[in-house]
Amino acid sequence: MKRMTTRTVMAVAIASNFCTAATWSQEVSPARIEAVLAEEKSAIGEVAGLLKEHLSAALKDQGPVAAIGVCQTIAPQTTTNTGDKRELQIKRTALKLRSQANAPDAFERRVLDDFAAKAKAGADLATLSYSQVVERSGKKYLRLMTAIPMVEQPCAVCHGTDVNPEVLEAIRAGYPEDQATGFRPADLRGAFSVTKALD
Repeated sequence: MKRMTTRTVMAVAIASNFCTAATWSQEVSPARIEAVLAEEKSAIGEVAGLLKEHLSAALKDQGPVAAIGVCQTIAPQTTTNTGDKRELQIKRTALKLRSQANAPDAFERRVLDDFAAKAKAGADLATLSYSQVVERSGKKYLRLMTAIPMVEQPCAVCHGTDVNPEVLEAIRAGYPEDQATGFRPADLRGAFSVTKALD
């Protein structure tokens, strides 16, 4: 049998990837992909708006320690409710985690690393997003990630460089493995990740 060179293996891999992409493009119409992408972006906007609303209210009415409770209980509930309503999966994830429940999978880590590199090169985080059609167990899904930039309010209270000692104590009590402090405005805080079936 003829031995395959490294160049031949790479050529076969590239051809295989091309054929897979071509098959997907034939089976899933561009219109369907655009419609699902719009739905995913809308879900991110809904969750982001609700979280900001709840956090701002907690900070105003009860103080910064209460905001930790919002992230710990209301944030997961909000993402779950939005996902169930829209028949998709949505989560927040990051490279520096507060909750291990939000740990990135391999796809998300790869995209987060790319976002981080682009941010370091001066990219505007508010414009960073990435989408890709993937296949799982014979079904096709559209995955979308959008970067979450660190903003001064309300995020700095619990994620900034000068967190109040009382708040830090509450964070450590609720999240013993916390890594999510020390962020400055415009740093990459994390990303929203959405997955929805295409068929």
